[in-house]
Amino acid sequence: MPSSPFDQPVREFLTYLRIEAGLAPATLDAYGRDLRDLVDDLGGVAGPAAVTPRNLSEHVRRLHRDRNLQPSSIARHIVTIRVFFRYLGANGGLDEDPTRILETPTRWKRLPGVLTPKQMKQLLAGPEPAHGRLWRRDRAMLELMYAAGLRATEVATLRVDEYNATLGVVLVTGKGRKQRLVPVGVPAQQHVAAYLTELRPQLVHIEDDRDEGRLLLSNSGRPLERVAVWQIVRRVAGRAGLGHVHPHMLRHSFATHLLAGGADLRVVQELLGHRDIATTQVYTHVDRSRLRAVVKSFHPRG
Repeated sequence: MPSSPFDQPVREFLTYLRIEAGLAPATLDAYGRDLRDLVDDLGGVAGPAAVTPRNLSEHVRRLHRDRNLQPSSIARHIVTIRVFFRYLGANGGLDEDPTRILETPTRWKRLPGVLTPKQMKQLLAGPEPAHGRLWRRDRAMLELMYAAGLRATEVATLRVDEYNATLGVVLVTGKGRKQRLVPVGVPAQQHVAAYLTELRPQLVHIEDDRDEGRLLLSNSGRPLERVAVWQIVRRVAGRAGLGHVHPHMLRHSFATHLLAGGADLRVVQELLGHRDIATTQVYTHVDRSRLRAVVKSFHPRG
């Protein structure tokens, strides 16, 4: 495949994000995919300095028209494009920023999917001994994700020494390698203890260190992959009759249920590891039933 005038700038940009910005591998992969899509659309353009606002606007239109991407996905593409061209401008590669007229689609028009407490209970109770010896791992994984609001990558990369059974907390490494301590409730502690005692020792291969110290292991004793987390959640949800459930719904449910129970928004922000509280505020719009109950109870005309 012939080289593109965008190849080197893209490589340098991704290297900068990995080394200087410390972005997580999954985030880097997303940036890389977005930029590959952009470069494919800019096939006839001589290089980054020749890109015009019209080129970028047409690219965004294609994302919507030809690929039918959701507003949230298009918004991520636009963020990637903006950061890329700002990086080039800061390093002397551009005289003018072609992203200046790009508008970001409104995000979260559709509220994040959330399971009710009853549905959450069904999901957590899904793994059973009849489903094979890995049921204890699956139950421990689901309990941890809901108890601590963990992303799929965060639970997959969690190490044994990052789970403190005595204090009942996990040390989570989130986006940008930012770490946070999150308390874990008693049910999750009990299921993780059962997994560590009854199953994990059977999965570990003493003759090598293939487990890499990770908490959750595959049947072969290797670290559980992020894609496997998705597959487990979808499989357990299907058996529980809950339809399409993805790992992030457990995180959404964690935050929504905390706020519905009266938790402070700033505390939830800290537990989720959000840098900006605006990201956390979306959950204040999810539990409409609580707002209605407050109005009905306390408003004179409720």
